[in-house]
Amino acid sequence: MSPTATWLAVIAGSAVVFGLKLVGHLVPDHWLAKPRVARTAALVTVALLSALVAVQAATIGRHLVADARLPALAVAAVALMLRAPFIVVVVLAAGTAALLRAIGMS
Repeated sequence: MSPTATWLAVIAGSAVVFGLKLVGHLVPDHWLAKPRVARTAALVTVALLSALVAVQAATIGRHLVADARLPALAVAAVALMLRAPFIVVVVLAAGTAALLRAIGMS
């Protein structure tokens, strides 16, 4: 893909995202006050974030990999379930990945 095509795709994507954001601000408040809409919005946010984390932790390019990121993610998930402060979660996950890489797991 040429640099011009890449920039055109970025600009087009930005325009679409801006348009969606604008439409979101124009939605009447009484539509958003419905419990079903609020619950769905919360679940969609969690699902999208989970998908992003899964893709970033288990892939390189188009290939699935099992490297030090997966155990680090598991340690972070356990720390979050134990309600550890966010900085502790980050340090534990980074430490886990660093330790596993130091002992040879890529």
